[in-house]
Amino acid sequence: MTHSSSSSTPPSRPRSRVTRAPFVLADWAREHFRGLLNFGARIFLSLGLHPNTMTFIGVAGNFVAALFLARGEFLTGGLVMMAMGAFDALDGAMARLKGESTTWGAFVDSVSDRYSELAIIGGVLWYFTTQGNHLGVLLAYLAASGAVLVSYIRARGASLGIDIKVGVLTRFERYLVLAPTLILGYPLVGMALVALGAHITALQRIAYMRAYVHRSGLLRPKEEAP
Repeated sequence: MTHSSSSSTPPSRPRSRVTRAPFVLADWAREHFRGLLNFGARIFLSLGLHPNTMTFIGVAGNFVAALFLARGEFLTGGLVMMAMGAFDALDGAMARLKGESTTWGAFVDSVSDRYSELAIIGGVLWYFTTQGNHLGVLLAYLAASGAVLVSYIRARGASLGIDIKVGVLTRFERYLVLAPTLILGYPLVGMALVALGAHITALQRIAYMRAYVHRSGLLRPKEEAP
């Protein structure tokens, strides 16, 4: 006997694709060097330093580094910048150990990171300006704008409840590019790599956001209220 279509098993829904969490080098480094970070954090906490103090020292130190870079003293400026990276890494670990990881602390840390990075690029841009290096000025501008866009896209996504951390050159990777190129005296190469990588990362994050909203059905128009 032939079964009617009403009694047949309804077709199964297509299985949704499982989205893997993107690999983020900064998260990997934080996890694998957690013991070392905690060791350093305990030392500074024993000296009575507050996590926010470390954050402000890092920002101030990067502005000092920017002054050296603006004068063309790339070795000194790069070394100061690299030293300030330790303060940037330790403030978060100190806050966790102290039990003071707060939304405000995370906000201050993110804003200070932007100030620090733009100060460094601004110092290099000033140097290129004094040297009449128009290509360097352009690359420094593109590096700064790319860094800002990468940060803005993630912040805008977070405001919509979506954490966008993908990309080939997040802030941690930009630091890994800038520090050695400045120390070795190749600021033009550093700016070119950051400019290219940052804008590629911005486009990657835009593409990730687009794929996410398509996959999640967020593009469907909202029903109008009766």
